[in-house]
Amino acid sequence: MSPDDLTPRKIVEKLDQYIIGQHEAKRAVAIALRNRWRRQNVSQDLGEEISPKNIIMIGPTGVGKTEIARRLAKLDNSPFIKVEASKFTEVGYVGRDVESMVRDLVELSIGMVKSEEQGSVLAKAAELAEDRLLDVLLPPKPAEKKVTDMITAGNGTTVEAEYVPEQDTTREKLRRLLQEGRLDGRFVEIETTEVRSGPMVEIFSSAGMEDMGLNVKDMLGNIFPQKKKKRRVKVPEALQILAEEEAQRLVDMDKVTKTAIERVEQSGIVFLDEIDKIVGGDGTHGPDVSREGVQRDLLPIVEGSTVNTRHGMVRTDHILFIAAGAFTATKPSDLIPELQGRFPIRVELNSLGRDEFIRILTEPHNALVKQYTEMMATEGVRITFTEDAIAAIAETATLVNDRMENIGARRLYTIMESLLDEISFDAPEMRGQEVVIDADYVSDQLDEIVEDDDLSRYIL
Repeated sequence: MSPDDLTPRKIVEKLDQYIIGQHEAKRAVAIALRNRWRRQNVSQDLGEEISPKNIIMIGPTGVGKTEIARRLAKLDNSPFIKVEASKFTEVGYVGRDVESMVRDLVELSIGMVKSEEQGSVLAKAAELAEDRLLDVLLPPKPAEKKVTDMITAGNGTTVEAEYVPEQDTTREKLRRLLQEGRLDGRFVEIETTEVRSGPMVEIFSSAGMEDMGLNVKDMLGNIFPQKKKKRRVKVPEALQILAEEEAQRLVDMDKVTKTAIERVEQSGIVFLDEIDKIVGGDGTHGPDVSREGVQRDLLPIVEGSTVNTRHGMVRTDHILFIAAGAFTATKPSDLIPELQGRFPIRVELNSLGRDEFIRILTEPHNALVKQYTEMMATEGVRITFTEDAIAAIAETATLVNDRMENIGARRLYTIMESLLDEISFDAPEMRGQEVVIDADYVSDQLDEIVEDDDLSRYIL
């Protein structure tokens, strides 16, 4: 879907296909994404002044915070990265600094753009690969002198003579056999270029140099020659290997890097999870990396600054930041005021109950019931879930979440694995059988586990 067609209503409809409920959060991210399109379509001077409307999602684990952000990035084909706020340290401590999230986002964007560029040159790469393979199958003949080069007059002058080279049809016949797949069973020996990354040097310092991945080969340029490697493979695999090599050669990496950085700056999305974990709690004792210091380090990145990466300078002024946290022991107002101001939109996600679990099991495109049905079908086993079975699974998930830690929809994964444990193990020997999973089956498999608190603590 093109950016022009991504209206807030259509964005919400797309998100509804994968995420149940949380309508308020979907509306917020849909508006934020549309505002980005609006900013890119106003005058350039004014567009530079419009800052993204960053969002804080507040809600317990397993209610869809990460999934909303991830699906949003897929809709817009935006560079997207999910980072845990708790793994960053204040500048001055050994560890990852907050700028590393931008560097990671740039690397990810370069990979995306490079894949797109390689896709656009696949046809040309396939032609070149075919010619290289034909050279292996039928090496070209040594260059022959023309008749005009060999006939000379007595005074040393060249005598003009007409020469018509014989048309070599063997190569074209071989090409036709190759295209028809009649050479697929034949082995060939091809020479490929081996990628040499060289030793990596990671620098840990307070200057933000960690994670730059300084490469000895990059520093020394092309002093090290590329290593060639001979491989004996079948013709189809040889074509694929050679096509990948040619696609690599056809891609202009300078253009890829420039496009990738521009895409990060204009449409990058950073999902900052567990932001509540960097809120300093009262009464903490012992050596502790300053949580408030991490917030202060985050502030310029979110506010808009320039980050130095191995591919050049990257501005963060228009990157969309979506933060998320459970905020059970803290609240968003415990963040430093400056950081609060950079997240003007706050949405609260609701806890999931029995009705939502029933919908999650059946409605989305990637619904769990569909996943397990298709996986068992690969073994030749047909499993069918009745409505009362789905209701019983949802009821069990709700009960376990209430009695133990509430992990939201993730509880469904643990319950489904326990429910289908026997079928998954015996499936290869059950080919051709049909299994109906009803409420009684669910009760037989799960009741003992649910009733035993010690057992459920480890299984569910």
